[in-house]
Amino acid sequence: MPRTQPPETPATSARTSLAPVTFQLRPALPSDVPGLTEIYNDAVLNTAAIWNEETVDEENRLAWLRAHEAAGFPVIVAEGENGTVLGYATFGDHRAWDGYRHSVEHSVYVRSGQRGAGLGRALMEELIALARAAGKHLMVAAVEAHNTGSLRLHESLGFEYAGTLKQVGAKFGRWLDLSYLTLRLNDDPTPA
Repeated sequence: MPRTQPPETPATSARTSLAPVTFQLRPALPSDVPGLTEIYNDAVLNTAAIWNEETVDEENRLAWLRAHEAAGFPVIVAEGENGTVLGYATFGDHRAWDGYRHSVEHSVYVRSGQRGAGLGRALMEELIALARAAGKHLMVAAVEAHNTGSLRLHESLGFEYAGTLKQVGAKFGRWLDLSYLTLRLNDDPTPA
């Protein structure tokens, strides 16, 4: 798998409020399921990054991981020095119909307490490289419209604002708006 950093040089990102975090990016393994589940459930309970209201168990995340692997979609993790999963990212079909086969939609989640450390950027850069290597044409981001950190990250990576669906979802007793951003991954003039 292409890497943002070679294995002997783990990524390091400094923050002003916390010590630098060292991590490596690698494909997710079944042994990562407890960490994937913790991060997912924290996002369900405490953020508008995931618009589900019910937490899941490890069996659910293992089935999700296996389904992604079977479909040929990557799931990568940022692993900390002590083996803790600090974040994860994946992409899959943007929509299920044949006409969308050149587009993917991604997801990136970072453990609470680790956000703002550069993990999301590193995971995104790796996903973008993997999507390009897979011959994909467009990567779609669907971001809760008030998640300014995620919106800024995507824009800094070259994503362009494509529009917002107003009050399309609900969580925590309020309506949620969904902003779409896109990144063209190649300059192919026509689909293959």
